[in-house]
Amino acid sequence: MSLRNPNALRPKRIAIVIANPAISTTTGWPVGFWWSELAHPWLAFHEAGFAMEIFSPAGGACEGDAFSDPRHASGYSADDIVSRGFIETPHLAALVAATKPVAAIALGDFDAILVAGGQAPMFTFEAATTLQDRFSAFLESGKVAAALCHGTAILCHARRSDGTPVARGRTVTGFANVEEDAADEAAWAMGALPRDRHVMPWRIEDRLRAQGANSIQAGPWRSFAVRDGNLVTGQQNFSGGETAAAIIAALGA
Repeated sequence: MSLRNPNALRPKRIAIVIANPAISTTTGWPVGFWWSELAHPWLAFHEAGFAMEIFSPAGGACEGDAFSDPRHASGYSADDIVSRGFIETPHLAALVAATKPVAAIALGDFDAILVAGGQAPMFTFEAATTLQDRFSAFLESGKVAAALCHGTAILCHARRSDGTPVARGRTVTGFANVEEDAADEAAWAMGALPRDRHVMPWRIEDRLRAQGANSIQAGPWRSFAVRDGNLVTGQQNFSGGETAAAIIAALGA
């Protein structure tokens, strides 16, 4: 066992879930997962000596949101060299092209589950009942359950075995209202949406509070993650590294 990788003999195992492609019901755009919310935690886990597998609710090929791709003509994520490195590493890109379905996640095989965001979770996770059940099972078993950015939509749908929302009574974060406001303003300024429509069909912060969660945030676009026991949440796409660090700490690694 090397000193650089103390987990080499018995690595912690992380199930990372990304969203399947979808079409936004509000904008009509194709939507998917957000690249940095996969790539940045992956790097942190890799450096900690963990083993990772990539899943999606339905399995199969997944697509990143266009603006999250460092190669996109907009240049929005051009400086994200971590995601670029992931995308341009063939054996890693192949994992995204052939994700396993979440039904294949066996609780006993993993130490933690991390649900990444992007726009697609807001349109697909309500129907992703197997993912909801797996997420709740990790929480109730005492294993680490984590979600990041719009991936925290899973908290709004998953239920404990007694039927109550999994986030009730917990301190959490997720994509904040102030960030939804900024996304709407950008879409309106681009002429992509009329001002009586919104990018997202509902808001995570509002729903979590309505369900009895203590939803907090650190201000727009600031890297921020919260750990409440074995539940870890990250605010938005800039919070991947901080979310991974909280998961690593929760696993005692």
